[in-house]
Amino acid sequence: MDPRLAHVRHWIFDLDNCLYPAETRLFDLIDERMTAYIARLLSVEADEARRVQKAHFHTHGTTLRGLMHEHDVDPHHFLDDVHDIPLDRVCNDERLARGLARLPGQKLVFTNGDAPYARRVLEAIGIGDAFEALHDIHAAELRPKPDAHGYRLLLDKFAIDPARALMVEDMAQNLKPAKDLGLTTVWVDNGSERGNHGHHPDFIDFTIRNVGEWLETITKEDQ
Repeated sequence: MDPRLAHVRHWIFDLDNCLYPAETRLFDLIDERMTAYIARLLSVEADEARRVQKAHFHTHGTTLRGLMHEHDVDPHHFLDDVHDIPLDRVCNDERLARGLARLPGQKLVFTNGDAPYARRVLEAIGIGDAFEALHDIHAAELRPKPDAHGYRLLLDKFAIDPARALMVEDMAQNLKPAKDLGLTTVWVDNGSERGNHGHHPDFIDFTIRNVGEWLETITKEDQ
């Protein structure tokens, strides 16, 4: 193990665009379904639905939270609808599976999605058995990252010592609450935030490009 990470016993991973590469563009399918959902809900054209969708995302952290606050949308109905996508874009990742298996301690997924969708994606990647548990949007009491509430619930539920925990995320803003709580932070720089948020050295400890590649490096697998 990389000596800089020898203290870590709780490994917390985001799901979308993190445990699978962003270039698979799986989340694009969810994004399209969210736009269509809003178009039906508000009886508007796709362009207006898209505008509303992104406004909610930037104002409330997720589109769902905005729809709940401003349009009284049922979160279960919304999540079931937007996650009803094929997963053929996601490939089995044996390198990632090996890397996760070598990590010492507890491994968890913390996602703004829901558990049924997350389990489907993890199975498609071939890492369905790699994690002890999922902490989804319902476990976070529908308060999505970067709201610190869900992070605190996660730490309490799984008796996580923040000083011995690490969080891996592709959205830099979601790492700030983790750092504030005392976790080590790893940003997966997949290019989506470049030019918008830039680098955040004050609350990002490590910057990587690919989780499987990073796990090979820190666990020093023989090549």
